[in-house]
Amino acid sequence: MSALLRSLPDVEVVGEAADRDEALALADTHAPHVVLMDLDLGDDSGVETTRELCRRDPTLGILVITMFGDDDSLFASIRAGARGFLLKGASPAEVERAVRSVANGDFMLGPQLAQRGALYLSGARTRGAVPFPELTDREREVVDLVARGYDNATIARRLVLSTKTVRNYVYGVLAKLDVPDRGQLIVRAREAGLGSDGEEADETARAGGPEGRDGLT
Repeated sequence: MSALLRSLPDVEVVGEAADRDEALALADTHAPHVVLMDLDLGDDSGVETTRELCRRDPTLGILVITMFGDDDSLFASIRAGARGFLLKGASPAEVERAVRSVANGDFMLGPQLAQRGALYLSGARTRGAVPFPELTDREREVVDLVARGYDNATIARRLVLSTKTVRNYVYGVLAKLDVPDRGQLIVRAREAGLGSDGEEADETARAGGPEGRDGLT
């Protein structure tokens, strides 16, 4: 891919990154117009890296090039802010067209993905507002489960995460939403419509159950 990009007229490759931290550092240093993103960054998520890059620079064009063509990968990338999505194996002409389209501020999907992407975008325009748009999808999942009354250990089991990771998510959400504690978070979340679907937590897993003194563990 790097060799192909270097062969294109008027295209300068300013760096290559192997992981999230390197990608963020290179973007800060070089301020590129377009970033080609692989969803598989080893231990890191290309979707979350895309989201962070777009948060830092909303004008940056992210073109996802990946072997994962499933709906979840496509739609998660779009929600994260990607402006293009190609499958690995795309022809050189398709890659060039996508790079130039994204650089010009256009939205570009590979031919195998265009119809699904158009249907998703059309539906997104007609759906109601997403609660807490400042949160990531994963943070919103955690908030929904907190609002149902689950403690962090239970949330960790349901989302296949470590309890420490869930705790960090809760801390981050409290800061983003400027709420002082878990109880107020539950109130805000339920007012926004979260935590009202599905089964309720049992008494041992409720926010007032056997947790740490700060209610965050």
